[in-house]
Amino acid sequence: MRNLFYLVVATTLAAIASATAQNYPSRPITIVVPFAPGGATDVIGRIMADRMRALLRQPVIIENVTGAAGTIGAGRVARAQPDGYMLDVGQWSTHVTNGAIYSLPYDLVKDFEPVALLSSQPYLISARKTLPPNDLNGLIAWLKANPDKALAGTAGVGAESHIMGVFFQHQTNTRFRFVPYRGASQAIQDLVGGQIDLMFNVPSNIVPQVRAGTIKAYAVAAKNRLAAAPDIPTVDETGLPGFYESGWWALFAPKGTPRDIINKLHTVVMDALSNPELRQRFADQGFEIPPRDQQTPEALGALQKADVEKWWPIIKGAGIKAE
Repeated sequence: MRNLFYLVVATTLAAIASATAQNYPSRPITIVVPFAPGGATDVIGRIMADRMRALLRQPVIIENVTGAAGTIGAGRVARAQPDGYMLDVGQWSTHVTNGAIYSLPYDLVKDFEPVALLSSQPYLISARKTLPPNDLNGLIAWLKANPDKALAGTAGVGAESHIMGVFFQHQTNTRFRFVPYRGASQAIQDLVGGQIDLMFNVPSNIVPQVRAGTIKAYAVAAKNRLAAAPDIPTVDETGLPGFYESGWWALFAPKGTPRDIINKLHTVVMDALSNPELRQRFADQGFEIPPRDQQTPEALGALQKADVEKWWPIIKGAGIKAE
């Protein structure tokens, strides 16, 4: 009798979950962006929300939850009800490197369900327009001649802009100081204003200012030049061969979100990413859309775990800690 009771309960719960997934979504969905408005994560979130809203026929609301290099926003999603109504646009720092830097009240891998990889971008090495060096070789020489003089802005301690700056120091044997901000957009404002000297960030944040002539870019950390900014040379061309690094953005749900809902969200994201208008908006910002076989929940989970295994030892070896 007891086994029969458990079987009935399990069957009933499964039927309820299936019905819930079939009716999903029946109310607005919130996508948490764990950084300030105007940065790359915010741009991706808003472009995706526009298209998902039309496909899901429900409001898709962007909520910027800033602080502690994205840990506050990601934490809100980790603690949310696993019903598909609160998601987050995570990235390489919020879902990989923060686990090596902060004592988190959640697990970056175990407390989230991967939904889909959205985009990736190689990093750009940029500077205020009045910084003396005019190319990457000259920048490295200038930094060596002026140790600890330059200020590099970051989107927070442990953000991708911070980690890339530390990696650059190790690869070039240079030293400079870091200035953490609450988001990339605030750091870029000070880079434009000349309050800081350097920034290591993605093209969507940097290229518009390069085009406007308010800052300069030394190199893209990739084998190939950017289609969105073909005048910027690669690191191979200008003094630091093999310094290839990219960031990524992805959609995550709280752990325990029903698989039917994850599958529906993934299908909607795939439809959105295949839309020509969205693809053009991404291209205009310098975002690269990965191949479809890399967009699956399984592929995203594998990418996240591989990056944790690669980057945590590097971060801990560099002594990067929350301040």
